[in-house]
Amino acid sequence: MGWSLATAGESSAGPTAEVVLSGDLARPARLTVAELLVWRQHSATVAFECATSGVQQHTFTGPLLHDVLSDAGPGFDPGRRKDRLRFLIAVRGVDGHRAVLSWAEIDPDFGRAPVLLAVTLDGNRLDRAGPQLVLPQDRCGARYVSGIQAIRVDGRYTAWA
Repeated sequence: MGWSLATAGESSAGPTAEVVLSGDLARPARLTVAELLVWRQHSATVAFECATSGVQQHTFTGPLLHDVLSDAGPGFDPGRRKDRLRFLIAVRGVDGHRAVLSWAEIDPDFGRAPVLLAVTLDGNRLDRAGPQLVLPQDRCGARYVSGIQAIRVDGRYTAWA
């Protein structure tokens, strides 16, 4: 799969955004906000600095990024516990904004960051816009990605290759 925005269908409110999960995954997927509501929902009220509009404060809900990606079956070597540490996660929004995280940041055995794939923003569902990447631990909002269109998991990163 490549980096693309797809629609799951049309409603009277317009198209429903999908997120494409691809890369080193056993089960690549295309997920809508409605499908992301199946996972356990977490809530985070966050304040972060935005370069264009100052301090923002919002409440987001959604599943943990770790839970969604784990369900997609990342290609870890099961015989090597630390194999997860070489995996990177690239997130791209419909506007071209991108952020990269390491698997270790979101893994409960390592960084344990409660990164959300938010499906609501201040109580409003994000069906048309698509989910938003939310990093409650970040002081700056630069890694918050609105309207996620694609998430790619890549285990091929080797800095010394």
